[in-house]
Amino acid sequence: MISIGIIGSLLSNNLGELNKVILNETSKGVEFAISLAGVMALWMGIMNIAKDSGLIEKIGEKLNPIMKKLFPSIPKGHKAMAYIVMNMALNMLGAGNGATAFGLKAMNELQTLNRKKDTATNDMVMFLVINISSVQLVPFTMLKVRMDMGSTNPSEIIITTLFATAVSTVIAILSCKLLQGRYK
Repeated sequence: MISIGIIGSLLSNNLGELNKVILNETSKGVEFAISLAGVMALWMGIMNIAKDSGLIEKIGEKLNPIMKKLFPSIPKGHKAMAYIVMNMALNMLGAGNGATAFGLKAMNELQTLNRKKDTATNDMVMFLVINISSVQLVPFTMLKVRMDMGSTNPSEIIITTLFATAVSTVIAILSCKLLQGRYK
């Protein structure tokens, strides 16, 4: 696509306009990345404080009946569950970029429980499915994008986003559970 744009600019004698667009959009991309890094750092800091204070374990205990149904092979008190809870919490807050680090840690911990190292376990697949569909309570990243693009009401998407992501997550979990039963 970039090559086609450059060739098109050369053929239409618009190379100056192309350069202007590239420089303008590149700086916007850098500004966006830096502002997003601030949001990410905030949520990562909050989640690390929550983890160090024991709040994540308390949340995990409250969610234990649900989490045990979703991830039946994870032993009680295993690190994987804490990382899964942190990943889900950040995803629910719309800080998916911040959730990635905890998702990777969760997968590494799940791999320690895996007997067949070259094959994903049902818990790994379930975590990946939930992580991809991820319920969004407050989609901060999207709100930031909408605000940066000049939306007059960036938060108007919250209800529809919550509904859409809740439905997608329920369908994803049900599909995963159904297929787990067929392919054990």
